[in-house]
Amino acid sequence: MSPLAPVCPLCAEDGGTVLWRNAQLRVIRVNDPDYPGFCRIVWQAHVREMSDLAPAERQQLMAAVFAVESVVRELFAPDKINLASFGNMVPHLHWHVIPRWRDDRHFPEPVWGQVQRPASPNRREIPDTVLGSALAAALGAPPQA
Repeated sequence: MSPLAPVCPLCAEDGGTVLWRNAQLRVIRVNDPDYPGFCRIVWQAHVREMSDLAPAERQQLMAAVFAVESVVRELFAPDKINLASFGNMVPHLHWHVIPRWRDDRHFPEPVWGQVQRPASPNRREIPDTVLGSALAAALGAPPQA
């Protein structure tokens, strides 16, 4: 991160439970009991936009987003997956992979929208170790530190 840039929470800390990481990106699990399987893919270097990346880096990031989406679909069996890249509050390039169910708290609104109903207690919970192993199988084993 540039010394002139404001303090960035995604540069200062992981931003969640790290499930997989390599030199370019990390996959973190968002701790949200209403949306098990909610993950973020965070580009390690502090950049704001997709167009700040070289074409090969963009392809690498999107391949990771699609791999995480596939793993979340397989393990959690949601009705829908939402993919989002905002960065309005945290201007550090990251993608959200959010499993959605027809009876989730916000459906059909975005998860940041108005609550539509009480939380559903019937969500499949998958341990971090299982999710991390599935991601390693999809993304490849990360380099040893």
